[in-house]
Amino acid sequence: MAMEGSTLLCVPLVAKTVEQMAADMAAAKAAGADVVEIRLDHLSAFRPRVDLEFLLKGRPLPALVTYRPKWEGGEYEGDDNQRFEALRFAMDLGAEYVDIELKVAEEFVRLISGKKPENFKLIVSSHNYQSTPSSEELGSLVARIQAVGADIVKIATTAVDIVDVTRMFQVIVHCQEKQVPMIGLVMGERGVISRLLCPKFGGYLTFGTLDAGKESAPGQPTISDLRNVYNIRKIRADTKVYGIVGKPVGHSKSPILHNAAFKSVGFNAVYVPLLVDDLANFLSAYCSPDFAGFSCTIPHKEAAVTCCDEIDPIAKSIGAVNTIVRRPADGKLVGHNTDYIGAISAIEDGIRGSRAKDAAVSPLAGKLFVVIGAGGAGKALAYGAKEKGARVVIANRTYERARELANLIGGLALTLAELESFHPEGGMILANTTSIGMHPNVKDTPLSKQALKYYAVVFDAVYTPKVTRLLREAKEAGAAVVSGEEMFIRQAMGQFELFTGLAAPESLMRNIISSL
Repeated sequence: MAMEGSTLLCVPLVAKTVEQMAADMAAAKAAGADVVEIRLDHLSAFRPRVDLEFLLKGRPLPALVTYRPKWEGGEYEGDDNQRFEALRFAMDLGAEYVDIELKVAEEFVRLISGKKPENFKLIVSSHNYQSTPSSEELGSLVARIQAVGADIVKIATTAVDIVDVTRMFQVIVHCQEKQVPMIGLVMGERGVISRLLCPKFGGYLTFGTLDAGKESAPGQPTISDLRNVYNIRKIRADTKVYGIVGKPVGHSKSPILHNAAFKSVGFNAVYVPLLVDDLANFLSAYCSPDFAGFSCTIPHKEAAVTCCDEIDPIAKSIGAVNTIVRRPADGKLVGHNTDYIGAISAIEDGIRGSRAKDAAVSPLAGKLFVVIGAGGAGKALAYGAKEKGARVVIANRTYERARELANLIGGLALTLAELESFHPEGGMILANTTSIGMHPNVKDTPLSKQALKYYAVVFDAVYTPKVTRLLREAKEAGAAVVSGEEMFIRQAMGQFELFTGLAAPESLMRNIISSL
């Protein structure tokens, strides 16, 4: 049973055979789970008495037994009497929990009335696969679930927007104040933080799958990620939340990196993926001091400029913010840009190679520096290169965007098509800041191999995959290459320092990134 303030980790078992389920149960125990959810509706040929005895006798972990019908998002298509009988039998065999759907809970509660074992808890659940209702509706749903005789309230809704999750957090906190055990989860990628931050807000239980692909609901992380990436056992009510705000964010390695860095210096914080559609809405909904800072990635770096209360002058001239920190003194949001420092210093070191790194004059001075892309990262590199004395050229799919940025920094503008035949001199520097070539489109490249021979150094901001087609072909064409990973490491170190006020653990961060 849950200790005060601790969230149970539950692994859903969705195997087709009881033998595989029993094996998965042992694996769940080894993976550090507290509970398993036995999903009877996933078994291909379920024989209630034999199978339940087999699964529950000598089980290594407490069990939650669920027999979810089709009409509530499960697999079972038969009639309710058989289902109820199986669940009642599970209870009699000593299952610690049984989950029954609110729609039929009254009937089931009548069936087991007076027969509940002492340490047995009934979870009454409600699932909404379309949306997340208003706070009032969620509150009255909790009341209905309690009224029917639930020991534990379970509500699962769907996130249409990440802002929806704040309503679930409010309801869980409210339940905790009233000492009503509640499982409150918001399904889908936009709801992932409802699963990761359970211990902060007091959720009774959260689900973690044994492996990717064994989800029983959309958005479930693996138990290994919950424990080893997000350090969920260390999350408490006073844990600060940081995260990466973007769309998409699923590919981001930032959570692995920042959580490990936080842990290594003993900083009480967790770093989560935040799939955000509208940045301004997100920031106004998550305005509590507990949400202490954010990394901004595509497509929010430029919107972040208008959403911050104050902006670092360099970030302001770039017109892009990749780091937002909530100032503890007054709660104001302060915007920074660690992208440009990370990228420019990485490119400088790429030009210098093993030569001295402390030269007073930048090796970029006087060089022709071609930036592909005119978004946030493009602006950052263009501004940074100009500041170091380079002559900057902006190339973009649409000429208009290229010209706007080129005018701002006093450089030349080209379309990507024109860039193919642009080579006024050799020894140029190329920086791709678009997502061309990013996983899954790994066969794409912004510039043909033919055109790459005029460049001495080629940098690619894309870091998934580690070696993009652009970098591979640039190397074959004889250029020195600088991977997006190097910029990623350096900008992340800058962010860590802004978030924590501590020196970044560089060797740890480099080791983690090289192992990803």
